[in-house]
This record gives sequence, structure tokens and C-alpha cells, in this order.
Amino acid sequence: MDAQGRERGNDMDPADQWVLNPDTGDYELRLNDSAPQPSIPSPRRPRPAGVGGGKGAGAPRGRGDAPGRAAAPGRAPERPPGRRAAERGATEPEAAESEAPPPRRRRGAPEEPPPGRRGRRPVKKKSKAKKVLLWTGGVMAFVVLATGVGGYLYLEHLNDNIDAIPDDGASTGGFQKDKAINILLIGTDKRTGSGNEGYGDKGSAGHADTTLLLHVSQDRTNATALSIPRDLIVDIPDCPTTLEDGTQKVIPGSSGARFNTSLGQNDRTPSCTMRTVTELTGITPDNFMVADFNAVKTLTTAVEGVEVCVAKDIDDPDSHLKLDKGTHTIEGEEALAYVRTRHSVGTGGDLSRIGLQQQFLSALMRKLKSNDTLTSPSKMLKLAEAGTEALTVDAQLDNINKLKDLGLELGKLNIKNLTFTTVPVVDNPAEAVKATVVLDQAKAPQVFAAIANDVSFTEVKQQKKKEKAAVAARLEGPKAEASEVRVQVFNGGAPSGSAQDTLTWLQLKEGVGKSENAGNAPKTLKKTTLEYAPDQADQARRLADILGLSGSGMKPGESATNSQGLPTMTLTLGEDFKGAGVSLTPPSKAPDDIAKSTADKVECAK
Repeated sequence: MDAQGRERGNDMDPADQWVLNPDTGDYELRLNDSAPQPSIPSPRRPRPAGVGGGKGAGAPRGRGDAPGRAAAPGRAPERPPGRRAAERGATEPEAAESEAPPPRRRRGAPEEPPPGRRGRRPVKKKSKAKKVLLWTGGVMAFVVLATGVGGYLYLEHLNDNIDAIPDDGASTGGFQKDKAINILLIGTDKRTGSGNEGYGDKGSAGHADTTLLLHVSQDRTNATALSIPRDLIVDIPDCPTTLEDGTQKVIPGSSGARFNTSLGQNDRTPSCTMRTVTELTGITPDNFMVADFNAVKTLTTAVEGVEVCVAKDIDDPDSHLKLDKGTHTIEGEEALAYVRTRHSVGTGGDLSRIGLQQQFLSALMRKLKSNDTLTSPSKMLKLAEAGTEALTVDAQLDNINKLKDLGLELGKLNIKNLTFTTVPVVDNPAEAVKATVVLDQAKAPQVFAAIANDVSFTEVKQQKKKEKAAVAARLEGPKAEASEVRVQVFNGGAPSGSAQDTLTWLQLKEGVGKSENAGNAPKTLKKTTLEYAPDQADQARRLADILGLSGSGMKPGESATNSQGLPTMTLTLGEDFKGAGVSLTPPSKAPDDIAKSTADKVECAK
């Protein structure tokens, strides 16, 4: 996507229409008494009212132990890539308010807000706008716009900037306000845009050069940005894919492949990178965002540069970066060179560059959060332009209102609780000359489990209440002998065959002989649960002890009847089930022995 090559409705900078009223602390539309209102960039093409955007089509993915289990219905088919805001609906402005001219004010009197504006609190107080982190590249800038026709037309213009492509059923269906959020951020090495041909392989199809999985906690108190090395050896699954011409095909997977080939190689799209991340981590992203080289240049220019620190002189002929030791404010081409350099930092490899990129993103977050940015309508609107042009998003985020909703959720986070870390890896033992890496099997599963279970990587007091004493007490008390435990095992979302594997393990390894396979549960569960009657509590405690099941997984209720007509407990294996004998107790804290940093700290690249 060539962000710099896009045409504009005209040469007017929309930010020039807004001024700060010192009496009210509010941004107001500049309307001269003797001149008409300056024009706003208009939509590039007309939009039929009420036309909605399509959603991602998903191939059904059924799991279960018994044949005949119904797969979850797929979403409606995706639109072909490239169809954009002309197809999207938009909220109509209130005609009476947007067409009526504002009243003139007496000379010397405070300027009145135009009709239709709602009052705001003074700038000295912490307004809602100040709390909004512009994570999505400035799409939240429009919160300073009026609700009148000027703001409406500018939102239409931003809508027309957005490029959305199908997620091909690889996502959860989009983020939800009451749940944890997982966004896949993909930086490609595609050399589109003015001046970018000189960076490395100008013929690149656009591989996953820089990838982060951003997890934001359900209570919005903390977040983790997990970098995935491009040279990590992974298994890329088969990928149902919507091609550029709108046709669909399944692109065959690859085992033992570099992670970066999950995008661009063999026509793979971001939805395939999303599937690869799910295969790798066990976490299904809600949405994806893709940025090419221009994103770094345009976003840093929009905020008039970000401050970075280097611990030594850097002169990298490959990335064209030349910086003296110390602190620098960089933007545009220099910012792009900074995030691309690797031979001059650390060990000169991709892992060292990941650390530098994390430091850069921390600096960008601090700049976006600063009052210098949030109180400047000019910067806010430039960010809106840069963000909506430089990013390609999935079809679940195909209009400015959806991006606004995401921005509001992400804006609740304090950056001191945003932790950057990297997938734990070791050198590939199969290589004599080390060029790739593989998972550190001792550490990586712990990191994935912590993120999947919404565990903070910073010491933060979460709003989520700890497990109540009554829940913890379910594990306390006498336990029956294993031979007295009677249970039926259902598969409620675990991998196929899990119920039978668990039954075999319970009977042969743990002495739970009074157990049976009940097949597939009537519905899928996120968490494994054990339901039991009050008089079965001692059996439940014994089975929970065997399974490593926490008190929250125990569900006091009613007993069921097994195939012999006897009362029995019900164990339903959920999507969190990892295998027979693997503890079902989620981690309560993140691993201690991994490298990490937080976005509020200034660090110097070494």
C-alpha cells in the first residue's frame, strides 16, 4: 500500500480549521465572519447509505471424539480484497444542526461553540481525549471533531482511506469490549512507497518481517506485546485464502518453515500468518493490522518525531542509519532506518533488532500518550491521515467507527503496564551455521500459557477479583479413594480423541476404574469443568487433585446417570485441555526468567 502516493480531495489541511479556545479549553471550528467555512477533504467516491461491510468467511473447524459432531457455522463470505469505503454504511449527520450557520458573536466576547457541539471539560482537567492512546496510528483523532457536517465529511474521508482484506475465518470474529483482546501486528518488508526500493530486496512479496501479538487484559489494566522472530522455525498450516482477484483457494502448509514465509510466500495473506500464530501459541488473534515501510515514516512524521537513545555510535551502510551516541529525535526516513538496523546493535542478528524495535515502539507510545500530541489538533489529524492510509486491517475493522471502538478499549491502558517480550528461542540445533532459531521448550510454553490465561507480566493490581474463598474451599476437605470415584468424560472442545485418552489414563494410571467415555458434549467450553452433587464432593476433590483442576473448574450442581444407571460426576474437557496427565491449573504469574521491558522506561540501544 503506497501511503504517500494517495491523492487528496484538495490541498487543505483539516487541522487548520480547529483552534483552541482559551476560555473553554476546547477545540472549536474556525469560522470567519467574512469568509465561508474552509472545505474538508471529501470522500473519494459516493457511498450508498445503509450498505454494510462484509465479514470474514471461516472454514468450519470441528473437533470431537465421536463422528457426527456438528461444526460451528461459518461467517458470511468475505468481500474480495480492495473493496473499500464505497461499500460501507455511514451514520447520517443531523441535518438541522449541520446546515444552520453558527450565530455571530459580539466583538470581545468569548467564542461560542458551533451548534451541535457538546460541551467539554477544560483542558486543565483530564479529559477523555487525553486518556486515549493512539495505538491504531491516529484513528482516534476524530474525537476532537465537531458532530456537524465538517466532522462528518472528514470521517467519511478517513473511511475511504482504509484498506481492509479478509481474515478468511482465521480470527475469533473480532475483538469484544468485555473480553481480553489479542491483536496481531504485522510489519512487512514490502518495498512499496517513494524511496523504499533501496532497502534490501526490492522484489520482496512482503513477508512477515516484524510481528507482534498484542494481548490486552480483560480488565484493561495491563498488556503484553510478544515479538515473534522472523527466523523462528514453525509449522505453517493449510490456509484457506481469498486471493486478490476475489477467488478462494487453500494454500498448502509447510512444516519446518521460517515464520516470515507465513506471509507473501505462495500467495499467503495475513490470515495465514494469523493461523500460524494460533498454531504456534495456542492463541487465536481477534484482529490483524499490517504495516509496510511507509507506516514508520508517516506515523513518526505526523507526531514530529520520537526520541530514541543509542549507547554507541551507529553507522550502518545497509539500513543507512548514522547516529552519534546519545539521544536523538528521529522521524521519516531516519526512523525507518532505525527500526531496520541490526548489524550495528547487539550481536548483529534479528533478535538484537527485535530489542531495538521494542525500544522504538515504547518511545512511539510515550509520544502518542504525551500532552504534546493529544492537545494538538494538527498532530491528531495528521495521525488520523497517516494511520488510516498506512495500515491494512482485517475486514472486521473495515470502518473508522470500529477502529474508534478498538482505540477506546486500548486507550484505557497505562503504558507502564505494557510489557514487551520475545518468544523464548534457542539456536536451531540442526544447523551447523546458525541462521534460524527454534522454540525454547522449557520457557516458551510458560509464556504462551500466561498470555492465554490473561496473566500480567507486570506487578499490577488487577480489577479482576481473585478467586473467592468459597471457590478455593471446594478443594478443601476429605478425598475419596480413586477406586471410589465415578465419572463420565465428555469432550467439550479438546482435541479429537481426548476423552478416550483421558479415560485410559484415569483407569490404567490413576486407578479411577469407575469411569466411562460419554463422547461429545452438547456445547464447547473454554475451560474444563467438573460438575458434581453435594454428596459427591469427596470424589470431586480426589478427581480434581488427580487432574490438577483448580477450584474454579469445580462446579457444584447435580449428579448425572451413567450407562449402568448409577449416579456419576460429569467431567467436560474444554479448549484449555492440553492432554491426559497435563495439569489443568492455569499459571498465576508470568515466568520470571525471560527478558522483558515496559513501555514507560527509556532504554538505550546497545
